[in-house]
Amino acid sequence: MRWVVADRRAAAPLLVGLVLAACSAGAAVAPEVTVTGDADEAPTVTYLTPLGVEETYREVIWPGTGDELVDGAPVLIDFWLEDASDATLVKESYSTSPTPRMLTLDDLGTDLYGTLLGQHVGARLLQVAPGGTGAEYPTVTVIDVLPTRAVGETLTPDPALPVVTEGEGGTFTLTPTGTPPPDRLTVEPLVRGAGTQVASGDVITVHYAGFAWDDGVLFDSTWQQVLPVSFLLSDVPSWAEGLVDQPAGSRVMLVVPPTYALGVTDSEELAGKTVVFVIDILATGRPEQVTP
Repeated sequence: MRWVVADRRAAAPLLVGLVLAACSAGAAVAPEVTVTGDADEAPTVTYLTPLGVEETYREVIWPGTGDELVDGAPVLIDFWLEDASDATLVKESYSTSPTPRMLTLDDLGTDLYGTLLGQHVGARLLQVAPGGTGAEYPTVTVIDVLPTRAVGETLTPDPALPVVTEGEGGTFTLTPTGTPPPDRLTVEPLVRGAGTQVASGDVITVHYAGFAWDDGVLFDSTWQQVLPVSFLLSDVPSWAEGLVDQPAGSRVMLVVPPTYALGVTDSEELAGKTVVFVIDILATGRPEQVTP
């Protein structure tokens, strides 16, 4: 599988530079910055240039209603970063894939850490910061906080399929049925989200766990690696067939017969076996649909 990681890595120095460069928020004077645009879309940011910034300013454009962001937990964000001296776009993630990070001072720096800590999934945040180490210009950044797990309506799965049990910290177990596996690709939604539907050719951001059908042994899990991953849906044939039209926010069980190339693992131990994937679809989109 071809992971989409280059843009996340390129974004990291910019984000870290942003947060390390700025002063503490304190009683910062509100700059005249207007943020418009809908959720799940790149924002439009309007202000007069050059924007004078003496200290870091934070504003909640709209609050989130999901899980609270706590220290040491993973966080998934989309961001839009501009040079406030001339309003040029420096970097953004809306046309590539969201950026996963750990909510720690070491990973985010003091400023972005302070902006995100205590906020909730679904929030859109504004951060305006002066130039300094890592960014020699004032910056305006809009941040959207995305979920790191499926959020939606819990559905009743087919009793003929294995039972998926979620434990603490995103761990999953699969209880085998003891019956022969299906000979075709089987798609079973477990949680139905309300986000954008997956389309063929999309870049998707997911958490997933993979199990063997016969004994329920876990062979791969992004939850164990903590952070979600992004990749081209077309890189995984079974997922490209099974996840199209599923909305973001969903949790889907895919039962994949051995006639499909797995795409997410090269384990020889799985040769000839039916496998079961439990997939949380966190975000999806086509780069050409995003207008910077």
